[in-house]
Amino acid sequence: MNTPIKLAFLILCIALTATAFVVPPKRDAVSPNHQKAVDGICSVVQDKRLCSITLRNVPSDDPAVLVRYLATAAEASVKKGLKFLAGIKPKYKGNAFATTCITGCEKQLHNALDDFADFWKAAGKNLTSMAENYFTCKKKMTSIFTYHSTCLDDIYDKTLHKVVEGGIGLGKRMSGESVDVFAGMGKVFNTFNIKTKLNQKDTDTLLPPPLSFYYY
Repeated sequence: MNTPIKLAFLILCIALTATAFVVPPKRDAVSPNHQKAVDGICSVVQDKRLCSITLRNVPSDDPAVLVRYLATAAEASVKKGLKFLAGIKPKYKGNAFATTCITGCEKQLHNALDDFADFWKAAGKNLTSMAENYFTCKKKMTSIFTYHSTCLDDIYDKTLHKVVEGGIGLGKRMSGESVDVFAGMGKVFNTFNIKTKLNQKDTDTLLPPPLSFYYY
């Protein structure tokens, strides 16, 4: 192989090798319509960054799907909070105050999960059912948020409070996001030009008491 041919072959090999290691440009997973929908939902919450991060990868522009996803994330965080409390409880076995506080928090979070069951019944899977049961959805989500606050308010030991808050704090924040969304649902509907009227009457008057009423 003469020199010009060797040189051409070497250049070709270098080019092919370089091409093999070129990282293709990352496609933007968030479409303009999706970003607009996320912004419309998150415009009514206090922690817009947390809301935006939570909804960023949801594969839907449907406002109902996004609202439900926020609630789903809150419920998942409550369940993680319960696992966290169960995990730290043995560490405080000899501390009566800490054990009482942790047990109390477990009760509050179980109450929250009971309310989630009622929330999902009321919320349904579309904005029509959310609008028809608007007051009930907002009431249940507010109750879920309050359970977290009650748990933490009962812990006056600063060190224990910090530990527990570190484990259940995300559930409180996420449920707070959903509270904000339902409190601002009228604005959300206007943003998406949804004309459905929000029912301000309680629709869960016939629902039985939560399971915690019987077991705690």
